[in-house]
Amino acid sequence: MDISPNSVAVEFVGSRYRLGEVIGRGGMASVYTARDVNLGRDVALKLFAPQSADPDELRRQEAEIELLATLNHPSLVTLFDAGTDTRIPDEPRPFLTMELVDGQDLRTRIRHSPLPLNELAVVGAGVADALAYVHALGILHRDIKPANILLVPGRPGEPLRPKLTDFGIARIMDGTRLTATGTMVGTAAYLSPEQARGADLGPASDIYSLGLVMLECIKGEIEFPGSAVESAVARLHRAPAIPDTVPAEWAQLIRAMTALDPMDRPAAADLEVALRQALVAPHSLPGLLAEERTRVLPAPPARPPRLPEKAAGTRLTHQLDPDAVTAPRRSTGSFVSRTVSRVRQGGRRTRVVVVLAVLAVLAVAATATISFMTPQAPAVVPYPSVSGSLGEQLAQLQKSVQP
Repeated sequence: MDISPNSVAVEFVGSRYRLGEVIGRGGMASVYTARDVNLGRDVALKLFAPQSADPDELRRQEAEIELLATLNHPSLVTLFDAGTDTRIPDEPRPFLTMELVDGQDLRTRIRHSPLPLNELAVVGAGVADALAYVHALGILHRDIKPANILLVPGRPGEPLRPKLTDFGIARIMDGTRLTATGTMVGTAAYLSPEQARGADLGPASDIYSLGLVMLECIKGEIEFPGSAVESAVARLHRAPAIPDTVPAEWAQLIRAMTALDPMDRPAAADLEVALRQALVAPHSLPGLLAEERTRVLPAPPARPPRLPEKAAGTRLTHQLDPDAVTAPRRSTGSFVSRTVSRVRQGGRRTRVVVVLAVLAVLAVAATATISFMTPQAPAVVPYPSVSGSLGEQLAQLQKSVQP
């Protein structure tokens, strides 16, 4: 049982928070107004049930504290402090202190009357913006419902602004489940089909739940009432019924948010943009959702074809061809190509003559190369004439060395 503030009137939670009245109660915790005597301000204090031996329950409570401590967004309730209430030594109770929102929750607002479309656009855009923020951080809320959307008054004459609260069953994407296997977590009337089936969840699950909340704001009643099992199974067999009086743009938006296939639902960021447009569009109509999930890059522009060259050696110039030139170019490649073209156009006799001429040129070149590379015999050096027997011997020696 929750500890009544009157039963321990002289004691403080966490040695600084004086409890006030209960403003909310759930299965895992109760929310009180409280006074922070150290800073002299009013706060909301969420006091969890006494610690139990259930490891999943302990991890869930620790997860909410860790998650809320990292979040900072104008459409999210701000966390101030966390601690453990030890007034009863045998029953320590974790608690959170958050900003005290001066206003009512969306559930109370719907009970008064359905929301006009311009007010619905403000609420939906604010919650979608908050979901886009937490989804970008890899966090799923998993319990989007009217009771978890607080309405904050703004300037006089402006619609109430939403603040999303209660991340008690939030889960890190691709992380460890914070509940026992087979346990369905969340409020049955707002579960997504994948939550009802116990399948893996993604950001689209929160979008589905928000779609049911927005439809309830229009109709003034819960779309899937009944027991937990009856409500959870109903969404697997039929789509939400949208009244015919709802404008086509709004009906299309809610129908996309509550699509059975998660891949067919819009992302939170796209949803926020569509709802923001409803605030400036005539008759409060939301904008169109982007249909393409992946942006396809346009194909490069087609290159103009190259025109054939003239026989005289100049190319025709195309005004759209950046590589085209207007002056003729003389090069070895173009001379060879023209020669080959002329040979191909000639008769058989011409081709034979050309082949023989080429062979003759090759033969001359080969002969010159061989003669150039063959070593020459050294020339005989003439000796000066010498008389006598020495001259005769030199003459004989010179004759002997001549080739």
